[in-house]
Order: sequence, then C-alpha cells, then structure tokens
Amino acid sequence: MSRRPLIAGNWKMNTTRNDALALASALTDADLPQNVDVAVFPPSIWIEAVRRALGQDIHLGAQDCSAEVKGAFTGQVAAVQLRELCDMVIVGHSERRRDAYESDELVGRKAAAALAAGLTPIACVGESLEVREAGEAENVVGSQVDAIVQAIGDVPASEFVLAYEPIWAIGTGRSASSEDAQSMCAFIRSRIGAGGPDVRILYGGSVVPDNAGAYLAQADVDGLLVGGASLKADQFLAIVAAC
Repeated sequence: MSRRPLIAGNWKMNTTRNDALALASALTDADLPQNVDVAVFPPSIWIEAVRRALGQDIHLGAQDCSAEVKGAFTGQVAAVQLRELCDMVIVGHSERRRDAYESDELVGRKAAAALAAGLTPIACVGESLEVREAGEAENVVGSQVDAIVQAIGDVPASEFVLAYEPIWAIGTGRSASSEDAQSMCAFIRSRIGAGGPDVRILYGGSVVPDNAGAYLAQADVDGLLVGGASLKADQFLAIVAAC
C-alpha cells in the first residue's frame, strides 16, 4: 500500500508576524520534492498572513479547532471558520490534552467537526512515560484511537491523519527509537480496522534532521509532526528532504 509522506511543521506559540512571514517565504522559495506533502501550522493569529506568503504547494493548517460549529464559546475558533483560510488542523495534541484537559471524547468530536467542515484533521495520540513504564502504552493509545474512529464514523481513510506523539518525547530532546515508533504506529494501524492500510500515520517527538530518515524508513511511519525544528527553515527542509 502506497501512502504519500506528509511532513507537518507545528510552530506552536512561537514567531512574531515578521518571523512567520520570513519562515513562510523561505519554505516557498525552496525546491520541494514532488513526492511528499508539506504542511505548516502557525499560531492562529498569523494564519491569514502566512497564507498570503505561502506557496500553493504547501498546505496550511491551524493548531486546534472547536468541537462546536458556532455560538457563545469565547476564545474558540470553529472549523468552519478556519476552512476559509486553511485546509488542515491539528486536534488532540498532547499539550492541549494536558493544559486544556481535553478528553478522548472531545478530541474525537473535534476531529469530526474538522471533517464536517472540509478540513483534514491530524488527530494526535500518545502516552506518558509513566504509562509506558507500566506497560499500558497500547491500552491508553488504543483507547484514544477508538474514540477518534468512533467519532468520525465511516469516512474515507484518505481524509484524516493520525499522529503518534509519545508525551515523554515532546520538547524534551528525548526521542523514541525508530523501532518504538514503528511498533506503535503498526499497532495504531491495526487498531483502526478495515481502513488502517490507507490511513497516514505520523510520528512526532523531538524530530530533527539527524533522526528523520530513520523514522521515515519504517513501514508504518508515513511522515513526521515536527515541533522545534520546524521553526528553522534549513532544519525543516532537511527533514522534508529525508523523505
């Protein structure tokens, strides 16, 4: 089964407006390989500006969306509103699960809202170090996957993306081994069921140019969700070139 690689850069709560435009311009000016999808996820306040600076060959996304369509939800942004500016959205990132106490059920609802609005969600799953050391990683990640699959229902596997991001490897400088990533991504694929062979599954967690190739060489790793390294054009482009 051939799945087109996806390299996604999550800028998180970083960049000034000028930083964001400079980064978008550097990526637009680069000679990107034709066999890979590239996407960037700037802070929501810069999405419209980045959209103007970004080349058409690069996907643009938001870092989160509401599970609601509209209403009295101060500070939230609906997927239908984002669809006017971008085509992808991250939901269920571990930092959202931790800081905003997002449940598996809410993450599933956000993924469903994104799909209903015409956005491609990158739905994140992953376990803490305590859970992994207790031997419960597959149970926890499996429950997260189940909630997403149940919420989105019967949609083509090509319309959504899953990202495995072990919490203990995000922003810590400690990355999972390529074997660890492959093992969990293979488990996630099997957990999805019939559509599993067609779903793109990314790995995220302290990805840098030096380890990107090892992850991408794994059979069930279809791309990477990149954090800190996506803020430096040369590093992000080196990761893209590893595909």
